[in-house]
Amino acid sequence: MKIERQNEDIVIRLNASLINMEEVQKLTSYFRFIESNARNAGTEEEAAELAREVHSTWWAENRSRFIT
Repeated sequence: MKIERQNEDIVIRLNASLINMEEVQKLTSYFRFIESNARNAGTEEEAAELAREVHSTWWAENRSRFIT
C-alpha cells in the first residue's frame, strides 16, 4: 500500500490482486460520506445519492437472506 498527498488530493494505491473489490466499494462510500460531511454544504440530492448507494450495496449483500 502506498499513500501520497498530491496537492489537495490523497492518493491510495493498493495491489489489486490482494484486494476484494466489494470492500473497496464500502470504503469508497465511507470516504464519500466523510468528504461530504466535511464540506458541511451537502445538498439534498447528494444525500439521496449516498443513500441509494448504501441501499444498493446493502441489498446486494443481503438479498439472499430475503429471497430464496
